[in-house]
Amino acid sequence: MKKALLLLAVLFGCWMCARPAPAGHWQGRPGIEPVQTAQALPAAWTRDGYTFQPLARFAVKAVVLARERYRNDPGAKLAPVDLALGWGPMSEAAVINGLRITQDHRWYNYSWSGDPPISPDTIARSSANMHMIPAAPAVREALLRVKRHELVELSGYLVEIRREDGWHWRSSTTRDDTGGGACEVVWVDGVQRRPL
Repeated sequence: MKKALLLLAVLFGCWMCARPAPAGHWQGRPGIEPVQTAQALPAAWTRDGYTFQPLARFAVKAVVLARERYRNDPGAKLAPVDLALGWGPMSEAAVINGLRITQDHRWYNYSWSGDPPISPDTIARSSANMHMIPAAPAVREALLRVKRHELVELSGYLVEIRREDGWHWRSSTTRDDTGGGACEVVWVDGVQRRPL
């Protein structure tokens, strides 16, 4: 009996990982290009042995392309969830439905069959994986409730984080980069979820 239950659990887990993402059904472009400024930034602050250096004030209104919860990796204490966000063309349901979007090990990946729904350069410039660092417990709870295909508005800072042992994590400050180091590391002090 235990073997049968274990087999069912494994099969269910495989199905959950392999099933296609739900299709989006909204119209238009609800996401807005991220806004950032490096003017009038506060001084660095510390929390739990980490020093946070703000690189830019940051705000974005975007569609959640995917979300991934982290509990055990080195950054999980700081950033319990990553959100892959899309704005402009990457917030259109028709475009999103033409892509296979996944997250794994702090990476955001997309692929397509046949021709891409928009150019790969536009996909890269209109979406990003972002490591979400909640500024307060209420922000953490709000981030953990965010779901795929919701419209979210986030505000806070792009940051560089350092620890005394030399460990560091630095945010990208441009939307034009891809690959290692291209993710935004966001100290989130405001989050709102909105229906599409």
